[in-house]
Amino acid sequence: MSELPKVSYAGKVNIGNKELSCAVLDDGTRILTNTAIFQAFDRPRKGKPSEEYRLKNVPAFITANNLKPYIEKEFEDNDFSVEYKRNGRILTGYKAEILPRICDIYLSARDDGVLTENQKPLAIASDILMRSLAKVGIVALIDEATGYQYERDTKALQELLSQYIAKEFLPWVKTFDDDFYIQMFRLRGWDYKGRLKTPYAGQITNFLVYNRLPKEVLDELKRLNPVLNKNGYRRYRLHQGLTKEHGYQHLTQQISTATTMMKGFDTWEEFEPVFRKAFNVPDDEKI
Repeated sequence: MSELPKVSYAGKVNIGNKELSCAVLDDGTRILTNTAIFQAFDRPRKGKPSEEYRLKNVPAFITANNLKPYIEKEFEDNDFSVEYKRNGRILTGYKAEILPRICDIYLSARDDGVLTENQKPLAIASDILMRSLAKVGIVALIDEATGYQYERDTKALQELLSQYIAKEFLPWVKTFDDDFYIQMFRLRGWDYKGRLKTPYAGQITNFLVYNRLPKEVLDELKRLNPVLNKNGYRRYRLHQGLTKEHGYQHLTQQISTATTMMKGFDTWEEFEPVFRKAFNVPDDEKI
């Protein structure tokens, strides 16, 4: 049995109106503590610890039968629970990326009208949390809270790129659901005509999705797949340069998050400032 990772850096991260305990393990994994996940959604800790892992190693409060289809979609082939050591004790936490995925479960279930009255407050909490973080945002917040950001170096950058950048370009698959563009066009007041999209829609796609990847990753994608003519043509779509295991999953999660957020607004003018705040987009970043 391999040695369990140990806590290298620990701290508290402020997300929304919550202060959550977090850590960076010696293998580089960013985690939220078990207690922090329950605190994020204002849920009490009940029962024996083993009861928290009744389904797919996720917290007990999201294992209700009406949520199982959403859980299976978000957590299929992914185990976000982590055993680690701190001060000689073996503890269990969750990879930081679980937080936006739990939010997506409640927001999707709310949109589909399947939440019970007792679950509706969790959707409200999810909305607040989702506006305060992004999948990469939670990693960056933990790095800042624990001080780990000061220890990152060239090796860490290379590890980041190896996680995201594929060794060769992957075959094209449809990645952006129609609903993403339907919501975008609705907010802009445009008529949606399927594949016929304005060039400006591409700029908005970059703003909502690609620019939310780590900057180093986006720069490397563009370097490996340069623009070949004045019309902005690239030999491959940018997403074809992402790894299946990490980069592509992050991209599709960002598409899903942006789509869910757009559904909550009637106009682009209402949506954009909330999106900027949720993803810490600076005012000088233009579409």
